Amino acid sequence: MDLFTHVIFAYLLSFVLWGPAAPQYIAAGALAGGLPDADALLFPLWRRFPILRHHGITHSLLGVTIVAAAGSVLVPYLPFFPHASTLLYFVAMEIGGLSHVFLDGFTHFAVTPFLPFSLRQLRLDADVAINVAMLTLTSVTLVTLILERGTVPFTLWIETAWLLTAIYAAYLLVRGIARWKAEGIRRREGYTSVAPTTNPRVWTLLEERDSADRYRVRYRRYRFGERTPQPERTMEVRKVAPAPGPVLTPEAALERTYLPALDTNRWLASRAHAGHAVARETVFEVAWFIVEMSGAGRTMGVRGEIDRSTGAMRLRSGLFQVPASEAN
Repeated sequence: MDLFTHVIFAYLLSFVLWGPAAPQYIAAGALAGGLPDADALLFPLWRRFPILRHHGITHSLLGVTIVAAAGSVLVPYLPFFPHASTLLYFVAMEIGGLSHVFLDGFTHFAVTPFLPFSLRQLRLDADVAINVAMLTLTSVTLVTLILERGTVPFTLWIETAWLLTAIYAAYLLVRGIARWKAEGIRRREGYTSVAPTTNPRVWTLLEERDSADRYRVRYRRYRFGERTPQPERTMEVRKVAPAPGPVLTPEAALERTYLPALDTNRWLASRAHAGHAVARETVFEVAWFIVEMSGAGRTMGVRGEIDRSTGAMRLRSGLFQVPASEAN
């Protein structure tokens, strides 16, 4: 998740644990909730010391504990942090840091919480890492807390904090239950994975087969609480080198554009993807898109056209609306 959501989540969690009478521990927990992402500043060292990569040692139990231990001693010397129990500062920062690890593992981005002793990953695939809805909620939360600071009665601030805590808790609960239900559907229908979208109700059930000469994907949308299953989509394409000459069918258009599309957008190759082609006068319009689209129906991919008589193609990468025939 984004840095600000980590900080807000740790702040609200600390509020629940420490109560409004201990603002120093709430602030320490919020600070620790954002610190693991400081590993982004270490990017010059990643190649030489891979353990310092993003989502590396700072996103582990050991890394969080080291930071909490150092922070418990140093934080009281920062502005607005009063001298208080070193042990309680440590506990507050440990919990804040662990909340960061949990939230990252809650998404489709993996963390390795037991580094350097184990490479075992935590990835629940219950949310997307960058979520516009969550970013909006976080922005509203930040503005609300800033505007209320010192301007409203203390009791109103407490009520606001509890309300925001309930909203975040409800969001995580809905995400978790929907992921659990989607996993049951995945097993029953024989898919190999479940991918979240930005919409907590919409999930993608996936099965990929990628060989040297062919790529095949099978997928369907799962809507949390659905009564009627959404239609299943399948696509298989041969991997052929681009060549000039007539393009006679939509299938041939997809074959010709497949490898160039992957070269145009390297992220496309790293995620489950599918293609769509339709005849338009002298060209075939093609769209290659990441199947794990957002809940709003937009996704990253490659669009363009290939000339039906010459095979000349024009492709461009971007964020676009998935073709209507493929979205449901």
